[in-house]
Order: sequence, then structure tokens, then C-alpha cells
Amino acid sequence: MILAVDTSLGTAVALIDADGSRRADVSAADPLGHAEVIGELLARALDDAGTDPIAHVVAGMGPGPFTGLRIGIAAARAFARGRGIPVVPVPSHHAAALTAIERDSVTGPFAIVTDARRREVAITVFDGVDADGIPLVRDDTVLVPRVESDEHLAGILRIEADTLSAVDLARVGARAIAAGRIVAGEEPLYLRHPDVTVPGAPKKVGR
Repeated sequence: MILAVDTSLGTAVALIDADGSRRADVSAADPLGHAEVIGELLARALDDAGTDPIAHVVAGMGPGPFTGLRIGIAAARAFARGRGIPVVPVPSHHAAALTAIERDSVTGPFAIVTDARRREVAITVFDGVDADGIPLVRDDTVLVPRVESDEHLAGILRIEADTLSAVDLARVGARAIAAGRIVAGEEPLYLRHPDVTVPGAPKKVGR
């Protein structure tokens, strides 16, 4: 089986078979409560999926907020390390793109748009799938003021995603594994740097 974890929006956990069949799918929509629910969702998904071995863990790499995204990635990496299995990084927008293409039959160029807070949105433009069945990125992810997003898209079909499917995230990961491909790096795609920063050295004061 393949386990997928994503906390770029809400918190989503799923397990699938290597052929993409769903074994378990649990989620919580709260965009702020990742740490409170991630353990419970993992336990529920594992109970639902049965006892077959897990071969890979797919981690949603964003775009997403700094703290929330780190929780999901840390959970995925910790689980994988405990089982001695590899982590497969996948951009989170790929999951929403696969949902649009395979569930909603979207064709041609389209944009996945997610809320980035602070009156901004994250946008990735896709156009179908490639030869391996992985959503094809036409334009890389950018952060755009919400009021300028329609102008930025210039008529491209806009799909607002409030939640992401961990099942489809796992399916993208499974296709990448089967093709021997890497679709994302190890570094998460943070929407922006964290608000909290390490303070600098104390200022010197005169006597």
C-alpha cells in the first residue's frame, strides 16, 4: 500500500493499493488544527486499510503555510523512518489537478487556485496529464493578490480548491514511483517565510 499525508489546506490522510484503488480516506477541513488531528487521522486510516504492508509514504509538499505544511511533512517522514520505507514528495496542487482531470473531466489548460491568506492566492496552471498520467504543469506555482488573480489568469479556467484529496495525492505518487520519476524536491513550497523569526544579536548600548 501507499500512504499519503497532506496538510497544505486541511489535514488529509489516505492509503491506496499500488494500482490506485482506495483503501482508506480520512480528512479534517480545519486549516489550523493539523497538529491536533494528524495522529488520530493516521490511526483511523491505518485501521480502515487493513494490515497489508505499506511500501511508500507520499508527502504533500505544498504550496501551503509554513507551520501547517511542516506538520504533515514531519508526520510523513517520521512514519516512513519508523517503518524503514521511502518518502515520495509530491506537490499538493497535483492532487487537485488529478481530481479535476479524472473526476470532473476537465480538459485543456486550467488553474488550481488555493487560498494563501493575507488576501493572496497560490496558482498553478496545468494542461492535461503526461505520458505517465501525472498532471502536466504548464505554469509553475505563483503567489498573486486575490484581486489580481483573474487578470493574471487571463481567461484560463479557474478551479478554487478548499480541500485536497489525499487519495489523488497518493495516486500521483504511485504513478511517479512506477515511472521512476521525482516530481518534487525535498524542500517544501512555502507560501511565505514564517512570521516568527530568530532575534538578532542584542544591540550594544553606550555607558
